[in-house]
Amino acid sequence: MAQSLAGRNLKYLRKLKGNTQEEFAALLNIKRSLLGAYEEERAEPRLEVLEIVSDQFSVSLDDLLRRDLSDRSQSYLARRREQKMSQDHNLIHFVPVKAAAGYLNGYADDEFIDELNTFTLPMLGGGEYRAFEIIGDSMLPTPSGSVIVGQRTGNDMEEIRNNHAYIVVSRTEGIVYKRIVKNEEAKNRLTLVSDNPAFQPYQVNAEDVLEIWQAQMVISRVAVQQRWDMGQLASMVNNLQQEVSSLKRKMN
Repeated sequence: MAQSLAGRNLKYLRKLKGNTQEEFAALLNIKRSLLGAYEEERAEPRLEVLEIVSDQFSVSLDDLLRRDLSDRSQSYLARRREQKMSQDHNLIHFVPVKAAAGYLNGYADDEFIDELNTFTLPMLGGGEYRAFEIIGDSMLPTPSGSVIVGQRTGNDMEEIRNNHAYIVVSRTEGIVYKRIVKNEEAKNRLTLVSDNPAFQPYQVNAEDVLEIWQAQMVISRVAVQQRWDMGQLASMVNNLQQEVSSLKRKMN
């Protein structure tokens, strides 16, 4: 019975991965004909082969040998993922800067998300959360290197709270931490504003936005303390005064 289940599970996992027999055999470092013998239950998979499958799919050897992984309306891997999520309340996946480029392609890929490091914060309520590392001075006094914990929101503008801070994931700008200012006259565009007035606001098309996460918490190193330079502050105030004067002239 164990032999029959092992071969059947190999075939199920190969199809789940979308591999041909030749591709899957190469992954297992065996000949395609031998894989065919395993799947047709004419031979018993060797232990070293099952160990490779166990590592590739995060499936225990006991499950490979004793359970029919395809014997459910839902896939085994999806059930395992649901069990993991139910056990880890408010599990937060962390997206470091080095994973930002990959996240734009894998944000909707459960397997990619599962590879990210995770942590939990007991003070958060129910919902789906994700943490993003931010780099740069655009949101000072929030220092560069901080981790922003965001709660998922829909991309519907009606759910966006005006002038609140969000992590916005878009095709054009990547992952940015900004305040969203609503524009009733252009509902198909989002205005993104930095807390640091030295950075000018800009707009992105709503259709280019992949995800929006409302900022809930900021995690930063205790040793990091941002100090404003008085000359820099004076320059910012002067720039703001010039902008206000320019706006007044336009209005008049």
